[in-house]
Amino acid sequence: MPGVGSYAVVGGVAGGVTLLTTPVVRFIAVRRGLVVQPDEHRVHTRPTPTIGGLAMFAGFVAAFATAWRMDAFHSLFTVSSELVGALAAATLVFVVGLVDDLRDLSPPAKVTGIALAGILLSIAGTTMLFFRIPFLGFTVLGADFVPLVTVIWLLLMTNAINLIDGLDGLAAGIVAIGSGSFFLYGHRLDTQGLLRGPSIGPLVAIVAFGVCLGFLPHNFNPARIFMGDSGALFLGALMAISTSVVGGRVEDAASGRTYFFFAPLFIPLVILGVPIFDTFFAVVRRASRRRAPSARDMAHLHHRLMRLGHGQRRSVLILWLWTAILSGLVLYPTYTGEGNGAVPFGIAALVLALYTVLHPQVRRQRDDLVA
Repeated sequence: MPGVGSYAVVGGVAGGVTLLTTPVVRFIAVRRGLVVQPDEHRVHTRPTPTIGGLAMFAGFVAAFATAWRMDAFHSLFTVSSELVGALAAATLVFVVGLVDDLRDLSPPAKVTGIALAGILLSIAGTTMLFFRIPFLGFTVLGADFVPLVTVIWLLLMTNAINLIDGLDGLAAGIVAIGSGSFFLYGHRLDTQGLLRGPSIGPLVAIVAFGVCLGFLPHNFNPARIFMGDSGALFLGALMAISTSVVGGRVEDAASGRTYFFFAPLFIPLVILGVPIFDTFFAVVRRASRRRAPSARDMAHLHHRLMRLGHGQRRSVLILWLWTAILSGLVLYPTYTGEGNGAVPFGIAALVLALYTVLHPQVRRQRDDLVA
């Protein structure tokens, strides 16, 4: 089993290559006219280069090339085809996003491309095998359901990250926190011998963490480049892969010893609660208005925070903190075996909620509207 140091090397390569190649990608985007103009559906106020996902993909390739050359990860590349499937599917999703950045694909075309990536994962065996549903027991996925569940999970994660990518640094920061937390969770289960066979989940998670850290210095407000659909869909694919091969591979109810109502499969839903809730709310909101799920609007969580009176940076930091609190809620019992960690995290959530609605800028804006 690889040690933390080996994972740190791979994550460092992913971050370093992404950090260094992002200015090159920005230069190419400007020269090619790949610039996002401000409009009524966007918050930014100046033309900004896009296709930052290309730099992320460069970091991803470099990181996996490094892992391939390291003895610590030898078994992951030789024991099964799971890692090959992960690489192929992530590449296909990236290509779908890049084509959308360049030519504006239709929603059905994007869904088809992502579904094909899900089928690649299924063929390679990079899928969930079984999971526990709270109060309902242990469920083994039949061969007929594995492809369907894999495609649905991939579509959920890719669209969740894509929809939350509405403010400078928001998606990259949330995925950095989420993937870093999930790496710690997956590695902890791996060290306890609770994951079946050599698991690629922690490796994929640490690569996602690295590319996000490398991209954030260029993407935080004021952003010098956007990740585009090529980056958002790609990050969603990495999260889908890492979470499915961990959450869907734990036979023992280890995570239920303290938070008994959790099952391992539900852990990523908690860690990525912010983008998943935003996606669910967006689908319900648009359906109630008889609009397509892909229709743009300005009613996402980050838009609502800005209308409350929070600026871009503070809105992003608030949503980052929510992701950190949810991640801590998962990691505390995983590492301590104690269930009383819910209390301090509950207090932290209450404090953050009060800060969100009672910040002086929010009260000032509310008073201005009343006046």
